[in-house]
Amino acid sequence: MTRKSQPGTDIPHLRYQPGGSYKLDLEIFFVSDLRRRFGTPVLSSTHRYAFPTLIFVSEGECTHVVDFESLHCQPGSLLVLPPGKAHSFGPKENWDGWMVLFRSEFLWTSSSTAPDLTALGGLDGLPVHLTVGDGEIRAITNAIAQMHEDAGISAALQHAHALLRHQLYALLMRIRIIHERQAVQAAPLSRVFQRFKDFEQLLEKNFAHWHQIAKYADQLACSEKSLARASMEVAGVNPKVLISARVILEAKRMLAHTGLSVSRISEDIGFNDLANFVKFFKREAGCTPMEFRRQQTLSDAAFGTQG
Repeated sequence: MTRKSQPGTDIPHLRYQPGGSYKLDLEIFFVSDLRRRFGTPVLSSTHRYAFPTLIFVSEGECTHVVDFESLHCQPGSLLVLPPGKAHSFGPKENWDGWMVLFRSEFLWTSSSTAPDLTALGGLDGLPVHLTVGDGEIRAITNAIAQMHEDAGISAALQHAHALLRHQLYALLMRIRIIHERQAVQAAPLSRVFQRFKDFEQLLEKNFAHWHQIAKYADQLACSEKSLARASMEVAGVNPKVLISARVILEAKRMLAHTGLSVSRISEDIGFNDLANFVKFFKREAGCTPMEFRRQQTLSDAAFGTQG
C-alpha cells in the first residue's frame, strides 16, 4: 500500500503499490505487520482505499470506523471494504487479523476458457461487516493462510496469479454463501427480499442522480407501492429514507474528507440548487454542511492529540 493525498483533499488515498520486488496483484499480511510498518497513529487516522480490501479479525477486540459508523469487532469479524470506503482501524493495538487486498481488476480474466470469476459481482452485495461462527472462522482462516503461503510460491507470474485468483474467488464465494445463509435466517429469501436487494444495488450505483422512488421502481419494473412494501418488510423503513441516507452519507464523506466547496459537493450528488441542498442536509443531519465540516475538523484535531 502507498499513501497518497490527492490534490484538494484531506484524506489520504491508498493505492495498491506493494513495496520492494513484490509483483503480484494480491497481497496478504497481518495487521500487526502493517502496524509495525506504519505505526498506530497512521492506522488510526482515516484512509480511503483505491482497491478492494478484506480485514478478518483473528484475536482481540477493536472498533473500526467505516463511513462514520463504528463497528465493534472480535474474532470472526470480517470487514468487506470495496474501493472508496473511508476507513480507520481505531486506536487499539491489542488485536490482530489478516488483511487481503488486491487490484480491482484482479478477478477479471481475458481467457476464453477460464471461468467467469466476476459472475456474482465480486464484492457487490456483501455487507461491510459480517460475523462468522467457529467452524466458518477455521475455514476462512485456512483459506487466507493458504493464499498467504501460495503468494510466496516460486512460479511464473501468470500461473501464480491464476492460482491466487481461483483461491480468492473461492474465498469470496464462501463469504457470500455465509452471508446469504444468515440473510435467509433473518428474512426469507423471497421475491420481496430479492426486490429489496436489487433496489440496494441500484441505489449504490445511482444515488447521486436518482433521488426519487419512482425512478428505482421503474428500473425494477414494479410499482412504487411494491418497492415501498419490500423496503418496509426487509429494512423497516421507506425507500425514500434509504435514498436520503445514502445521499447524506456521500455528502458527509466529501465534507469531512475533501476540500471541495459545498457548492461543488451539492452538484456532484445531484442538486441543481445549493439552497435546496443546504436545506436537505440540515433536515437530515441536524446542522448545515459547513457546521458539519467544522465539527469534523475539531473532532479530528482532538483525536490527533490523544494519539
